[in-house]
Amino acid sequence: MVQETMLLVDDDQQLLESMADWLRDQGYDVDTSRGYADALEKLRQKSYKMLLVDVRLQDGDGFDLLEQVVRNYPESHVVMMTGYGDADAAVEALRAGASDYLTKPLIDNELLLSIERAFNQQQVVEENTQLRKELDKHHAMDNIVGQNPQMLRVFDMVESVADTKATMLITGESGTGKSMIARTIHRQSSRSGKPFIEVACGALPENLLESELFGHVAGAFTGAVGNKVGKFMQANGGTIFLDEIGTASPAMQVKLLRVLQELEFEQVGGDKTFKVDVRIILATNENLAKAVAGGRFRQDLYYRVNVINIELPPLRERHSDIPLLAQSFLDELREDTNRPVLGFSDEALTALEKHSWPGNIRELQNVVERSVLLGKSEMIGVTDLPGDVTGGPTIGMPRLDNMTLKEAMEEPERRIILNVLESKNWNRNAAANTLGVNRTTLYKKMKKLGLEDEKYAKP
Repeated sequence: MVQETMLLVDDDQQLLESMADWLRDQGYDVDTSRGYADALEKLRQKSYKMLLVDVRLQDGDGFDLLEQVVRNYPESHVVMMTGYGDADAAVEALRAGASDYLTKPLIDNELLLSIERAFNQQQVVEENTQLRKELDKHHAMDNIVGQNPQMLRVFDMVESVADTKATMLITGESGTGKSMIARTIHRQSSRSGKPFIEVACGALPENLLESELFGHVAGAFTGAVGNKVGKFMQANGGTIFLDEIGTASPAMQVKLLRVLQELEFEQVGGDKTFKVDVRIILATNENLAKAVAGGRFRQDLYYRVNVINIELPPLRERHSDIPLLAQSFLDELREDTNRPVLGFSDEALTALEKHSWPGNIRELQNVVERSVLLGKSEMIGVTDLPGDVTGGPTIGMPRLDNMTLKEAMEEPERRIILNVLESKNWNRNAAANTLGVNRTTLYKKMKKLGLEDEKYAKP
């Protein structure tokens, strides 16, 4: 049986020795310390499951030691002890993170009960943490569908490197699922309980991107009325995902190189250096090697980000996965929209497999969503698919005879909204949620598209 490790901290030498001997007789592995500084030194050298700490120490305060343990050694439980009964101090100790607060002279049974309760509580926390990790690992791949050999290699690599600290670069065309892979890596790592922060680098101009990543101090630039915490600080302890890294300017590339090497940065307009513990994952749809050759991307940064490279194949190279992906998207939409659509006809699946999918998985998801919303039967047929997928006229697209361009553009939107309203029994709140718009927007569109007419209302 493994003995539980315990550190007993009290400045009364006689009490310290007698209590330590008694606890060892109860089967515990006990070390002793007579003060604050010595206790901190022992914590640096050894891991303890529990600390029994007197409130008053010869060189400090037991509450200061409690604060240090809670902040730096959260795996350790602390039971506070005092010779002066004080209800307010007991409340303060429990709020500060102590497992219990005992008054001297200690009663043997009371002390043992307190120790057992703390260890049981810790065991439950550890078991729940482990269970969450196992569930995350089990379900992390659930949203990534594929049996293609290229994707199977991707899955193997994700599982192999997820729990390392190495910087990762995910490459592939737009819409191939780079963000999903990054999230999966995070969920499979020991950082899964910490934040996952995603930044689309190409969506922001350089000055705003620097503030977004590193934060800024008040007055750093026009409009900076207060301090702002950047994404790197928000991701501390977890993972930061920098998408479209190939769009970074030369100046930003220099700053990113430093963060990747040292995990240090300053806020915009500030001089204080911050250090963070983050796992960095980057992604791009550009060929960075060509960008380096063309002088658009720093060579040293390229070598630093390209430690581990996961390359996602385009959907046109994964034709065997298209039926699986399409059905997966359909199942999700059926739950969200309550539409009674079960699957695809053979002809529809053939059309999907033959399409080149320039927009990759994102395009397939949009096609399935459109087909579910506009389809009228339990099976999506080839006539329910857009014309650019089947090579024929697009389903639901109006003829332009005697129609203005504005009217022609409004008709598909009108049909989608009408179908969703009908599927929700004209519950406008539910329809707005399904369509991803607020109620006011839905009401305005209904009025604009003539969907408030009495002929559309339920009898």
